[in-house]
Amino acid sequence: MWSQGWTSLRDAQEWAVPALIGADQDVIIAASTAAGKTEAAFLPVLSNLLNDTSTAGAVLYISPLKALINDQWDRLSRLCERLEIPVVAWHGDVSASKKQRFLKSPEGILLITPESLEALFVNRGSSLPGVFQNLRYIVVDELHAFIGSERGKQLQSLMQRVETVVGRQLPRVGLSATLGEMSLAQVFLRPNNPEQITVINSTSTGQELQVQVRGYIERPMQQVVADHGKRQSSEEDATDEETEESGSKVAIAGHLYKVLRGHNNLIFPNRRQEVEWFADRLRSLCENDGVLNEFWPHHGSLSKELREDAERALKAGDPPASAICTTTLELGIDIGNIRTVAQVGCPPSVASLRQRLGRSGRRAGEPAILRGYCRERVLTDQSDLSDQLREGLVQTVAMIRLLVAGWFEPPRSKGMHASTLVQQCLSTIAQMGGASAAQLWNDLIASGSFASVTKGDLMLLLKGMGEKELIVQDSSGLLLPGELGERLINHYEFYTAFTSDEEFRLLRDGKPLGSLPVSRPLSKGQRIIFGGRRWQVQDVDLEAKVIVVTPTRGGEPPQFDGLGAQIHDRVRMEMRSVLSETAPCPFLDKQAQSLLQEARQTFHALGLGEKSIVGSASASHLVTWQGDYTNDALALLLRHVGIQCENSGLFLDIAFGAEDSLKALRTVAQLDVSNLEPILENVENMIREKWDWALPRPLLMRSFASSHLDLQGAVEIARKISENQYQ
Repeated sequence: MWSQGWTSLRDAQEWAVPALIGADQDVIIAASTAAGKTEAAFLPVLSNLLNDTSTAGAVLYISPLKALINDQWDRLSRLCERLEIPVVAWHGDVSASKKQRFLKSPEGILLITPESLEALFVNRGSSLPGVFQNLRYIVVDELHAFIGSERGKQLQSLMQRVETVVGRQLPRVGLSATLGEMSLAQVFLRPNNPEQITVINSTSTGQELQVQVRGYIERPMQQVVADHGKRQSSEEDATDEETEESGSKVAIAGHLYKVLRGHNNLIFPNRRQEVEWFADRLRSLCENDGVLNEFWPHHGSLSKELREDAERALKAGDPPASAICTTTLELGIDIGNIRTVAQVGCPPSVASLRQRLGRSGRRAGEPAILRGYCRERVLTDQSDLSDQLREGLVQTVAMIRLLVAGWFEPPRSKGMHASTLVQQCLSTIAQMGGASAAQLWNDLIASGSFASVTKGDLMLLLKGMGEKELIVQDSSGLLLPGELGERLINHYEFYTAFTSDEEFRLLRDGKPLGSLPVSRPLSKGQRIIFGGRRWQVQDVDLEAKVIVVTPTRGGEPPQFDGLGAQIHDRVRMEMRSVLSETAPCPFLDKQAQSLLQEARQTFHALGLGEKSIVGSASASHLVTWQGDYTNDALALLLRHVGIQCENSGLFLDIAFGAEDSLKALRTVAQLDVSNLEPILENVENMIREKWDWALPRPLLMRSFASSHLDLQGAVEIARKISENQYQ
């Protein structure tokens, strides 16, 4: 502290000392990005290790990312260099000799990912009591990133298994961005005793926030093609790519180049291909001006070396560097001081926007700067309702307003994640050289990690695993790895509880159209939007990851296609508020103000403040102002009662008029949604998590519904609309 020139501790750092110094309680430290959470935890934790030297002391630090471990290793090594406390990073890129040294003398700070910790359990199960005997704390970094995911379930299970191995409860310390519902973090960190956790919530006020959202009009395709044809007749070397580049994207790239050059910035388009497009365009603009390139792409498909090049350029800061990136730069890897965060298109969520903006304005006295760029189409008689209501722009405005108000999406924590339980059963059996059903219950479920799993569910799961040859049972009742289970446990991919979102290839008449990630329930006959056209799903091949489609009728699809992100109820309600108001929005430029005004005129003209169903006698739009978990569930329930419809984001497209739609909603309002079989029988893509293929169908349905649908919310909204009570 002396060498760093600190004159005081931040509030969270001060409050953490009495909470952590005794290693006798669970603690959550919640603060904004760059608020000193790492020091808040480790100053008292390291003091504890130094105060009591009668036995060796160790800390298990668990992080979601290898890159973050490398970053924290550097930071903690500097903190510990005078204390003679070793700091050891443990992941796939760390040498075996360094790991071996820790195993021989397990003390100090061990930085590890959940996957590497899982590998320790599987491969060194018998030696773990010795490895973990000196543990005094379990520290989980970026706690909020784990809640509500398969990986989070794995982490909860692993923390409990560590305590089972050492034979005592260890203080758990969670480091998190501030959460709207802190109770979710408490339940996650200690499922069986959340109320005993000490919560330290930093009250440090954020710095000034400067926001501008710019609107852009996308010219009609016919005009772009016509202009392109004129150029081609005069320029023989013109290419088809120029058609794509002649719209609003070029204007956005030009503005980014103009306002961002000379500083460090982050630019977030919503799609990987747009990351590449903007990186290429901005680099070309640098070349055209004869200046050094300042723009670097950063996404998960790039090689580690290329990603690290971008990170080094940002960290160096001189010359200036901007990264065009996906979510890869959202979490807490240190990339130095960022001046501006640019969001191209609508943010995926308020929480994501908040995480991104936490990168900006870290220096004292500097504001955080957010620049938004929204593309909308010229309205015609054929325009989709989404375009008429300027869905992308209005959603962006709603999310920024919620961000300023301090609201963001709570993690969806009710998921059953039975897939992860399959992995944890196999891992525990491997660790112990065999386990009974009772041991699996006590070690994995009784602790609260899988709170929605009953004893009956576990027996059904184990029976299914036996049928899949994942496990076998010997004459004494001991469960052992089966033939397939043995092979999978020994595979290097076993340790991860999750799979990345795989993209499905779209085929039409055997010809590929491209690929897209699918995060929504998918049924045959359903319509989807891709490549600026509407398609009907004819077949889904889960193993080959192929969707066979045919063209379907309909007007021009909307500019805004929902991006695949699951939008929360609160965001859609805020969109309703944005549209119902008349006052100008203070952070929109002139073009965006004009687009918002068009959307408000449509909202009032259709009477969407008073009614939920608009359209013709043969087709209608059902506007619920609910999020996608509710809308996806409502679309499934309407299809279940014979009404063809799709969730289009802000509204449901229904192939019937208002009267038939209301009648169907009354039927939905009376449904018993506890019987999942008939409701989900036509959903083709329920296998979403890594081990879902091993689940018996009843458990698969419950697990899928718990993570991806709000069926009860859908029944409730159907009742409100059908009774004309929805306001």
